[in-house]
Amino acid sequence: MKNKKNRQQRELPSIPELKRELKRVRYRKRYHAVLRSTIYTLVTVAAAAILVATLWLPVLQTYGSSMTPTLNDGDIIFSLKTSSFETGDIISFYYNNKILVKRVIASAGDWVDIDSEGNVSVNDIPIEEPYLSDKALGDCNITLPYQVPDGKVFVMGDHRSTSVDSRNTAVGCVAQEQIVGKILFRVWPLSDFGRIY
Repeated sequence: MKNKKNRQQRELPSIPELKRELKRVRYRKRYHAVLRSTIYTLVTVAAAAILVATLWLPVLQTYGSSMTPTLNDGDIIFSLKTSSFETGDIISFYYNNKILVKRVIASAGDWVDIDSEGNVSVNDIPIEEPYLSDKALGDCNITLPYQVPDGKVFVMGDHRSTSVDSRNTAVGCVAQEQIVGKILFRVWPLSDFGRIY
């Protein structure tokens, strides 16, 4: 009987052992709660970022030289989903499973004319293009002057001699449903971070 009582006493934990165990259990519960909360927060933030990037503020990377000197190959840019554009705005749009970036020159109903030296007129008014480093007629197979069809915009790249754009029937004018958004600013490279004009 005495042996049985001694065994039971040895099996019971001491008060300090109980306190340590209780502390460990409480820490474990707190740790799991904080971990669960952190994971939920990260998932929510990631979902919100993906939603914003997809629906409102797409992030794009440029390829090629059709927009130099304004944009260079590899630049990472933000665009804003909108449906109103003015002459001079830079937009991104879908073309043959790619996204192209060009500058708006004219809107629906406008008449576009380009002379042999690359000077552009819209509705018989020459447009100012301070963003160009050199002008060129480029790859043009449309009959000039050209009237922009309803629901479309006429676009051109800033590197006029190499850009294939609305001057060529292969690309043509851009319909509203093709447009991804208006390019707002560049985030990479950091040396050129800022608004794009």
